[in-house]
Amino acid sequence: MGSGTGVRSFFPPLERVQIERIACTDPTAYGLQLTHWDCRSLQQVVVEQVVVDAIPYTTVARILAEASLQPHRSRYWKTATIEAEFTALAAKVLWCYERVEWLHQRGEVVICLDEKPNLQALSRAVPRQPLQPGQIERREFEYKRHGTVTFLVAFNVYDGTMWGWCVEKNDHEHFLWCVRQVERRYRRARRVHLIMDNGASHIDHHTKAYFAAHPHLRALYTPAHASWLNQAELLLRAFTDKYLDRFDCESRQQLIDHLNASWPEYNKRFAHPFTWSWTRRQMYAWAEKKGATICTKTYATVH
Repeated sequence: MGSGTGVRSFFPPLERVQIERIACTDPTAYGLQLTHWDCRSLQQVVVEQVVVDAIPYTTVARILAEASLQPHRSRYWKTATIEAEFTALAAKVLWCYERVEWLHQRGEVVICLDEKPNLQALSRAVPRQPLQPGQIERREFEYKRHGTVTFLVAFNVYDGTMWGWCVEKNDHEHFLWCVRQVERRYRRARRVHLIMDNGASHIDHHTKAYFAAHPHLRALYTPAHASWLNQAELLLRAFTDKYLDRFDCESRQQLIDHLNASWPEYNKRFAHPFTWSWTRRQMYAWAEKKGATICTKTYATVH
């Protein structure tokens, strides 16, 4: 079967499989410096390897699409390293989530801390065009920068309320200032469990010294590459979606004013505790499924 240009449009299964095989092979195997294939480079190699005498690149694209092959795309993954240190740190965090009601009855609170550093204050070159029937809201791509703000939040796991502070720098001094605000707010609590990731300001020796000097503050750190265990990350995603993604401002101070007005409104309209279903038992089962060696495995109360 031919086409008007003399180039075949039909290729039998054997030739198609050979094309698919080349697409699944690294270009370096053919002496090329390419990091990945596209349809035109693949077309050239298919002809050079005498798989076919000639083939349009559009036909190559169709063959790849029919085989569900997408050599132009890639994505990252992080290889899970599940060690005793990972499970020990994660277990302490999950223990708090599992017992938040019990802790509340004992007069103890669980607070998650996180920040959005270097939040940019941006204004658009042209005002946005509002939503109207048959047309979505439109926003100008070009923008002007007016500085940055670091927004630190505290999230009460029990009732889902938040507090926010705009700080000048993302360092231990400003972080500890926020910790003291939390401490002051819960000054009558028997104990405050503070969950945070391994950010530089969180693990600074000044920060750790402060926690050591205030034993009623229990600092809990999520494992490396596991900041998703911090519920404040979930809070910031929800907050950003509602209050920041489409916000334009003419100055850094306007962004600060907006943030300071937004978090109380979030508490009034949207605050709720997150439903956290991942338990320590499930974590250990997951770790075993990954084939990790767990040195310490206990479901006893973490202290």
